[in-house]
Formats: sequence, structure tokens, C-alpha cells
Amino acid sequence: MKTATLISAADAPQTAERLRRLRSLAWLLDNSIPLPGGYRIGLDPIIGLVPGLGDAIGALFSAFIINEARSLGAPRSILLRMLGNVAVETLVGAIPFAGDLFDAAFKANTRNLALLARYQLDPIGSRRGSRFFVAGFSLLLALVVAFMIAVPILVIVAIFKLF
Repeated sequence: MKTATLISAADAPQTAERLRRLRSLAWLLDNSIPLPGGYRIGLDPIIGLVPGLGDAIGALFSAFIINEARSLGAPRSILLRMLGNVAVETLVGAIPFAGDLFDAAFKANTRNLALLARYQLDPIGSRRGSRFFVAGFSLLLALVVAFMIAVPILVIVAIFKLF
């Protein structure tokens, strides 16, 4: 089993600077623009308004954050959870208009930075919680795929029974 990267005292300032840059990027993408009523959005939902390409660009920025988390030693369970956040935001964000509203509210990058911070504070507890999440998410994904396969088959069977 691969062990997490240990941060030496000499690497600590560089790691702190990388984390500061990641927090800045997540803030820019998720919370940088104030709206009336105290709510904030970032550039990610605005970029997502560009049909087709916008959500892909947002996913690339999110992938950069995940890659940095990997290089900072985040375990596979945390990385999979981060990927799940980005996948949900990207897939739902692809729905015209409603997906952009979801994108503005979900804030996958901020969630991913919180996962990384929680891992750094409590590596064992956050890893255990993420394993349960990944297992549940995998089960949900399997059920969705089964549903997507079963519904067309049931529709076809119903059509043949009519004739």
C-alpha cells in the first residue's frame, strides 16, 4: 500500500504556499463574485455558461486542484471523493441554465479544499470517512447504471407486448 508523502520541516513553507494558491484558485472559481443578498459565485458557473466548452474548462481547473492534492500526499480515497465532487458538478452543470445554477451552489472546488484540509488535520479519520463515501457512491453509480439499462429493456418489452 502506498503511504502518504511526509512533509519535512524544509518542505513546510513550500507546501503552505501551494495550499494558499489552491485556496485562492478555489475562491476565484467558486466565491469571488459577490451578489446582492450576500451570496457569492465564482468564475466557474460563468465559464459554464459557454455551451459545451465551459463545463470542460471548469473541470480542467478542478482537475488541477485534484492533481495538486495528489502531489501533496492525499490518499486515493480522498482523491476519489474529490473526483466525485467534480464529476457531479460537471455532469449536472452540463444541463442548460439549471446546471449552471447548480454549479454556482455546489462549489466542488471549495468542497475539495475542505476535504484536503480535513485530511491534513485528521489523516486516519478523514480517510475512513472517505472510504465509506466512495463505497456508497460506487453503489449508487451501479444502481444508476442498472436503472439506465433496465428502463429501455422494459420499454421494449412493453412495446412488443402491445403488438
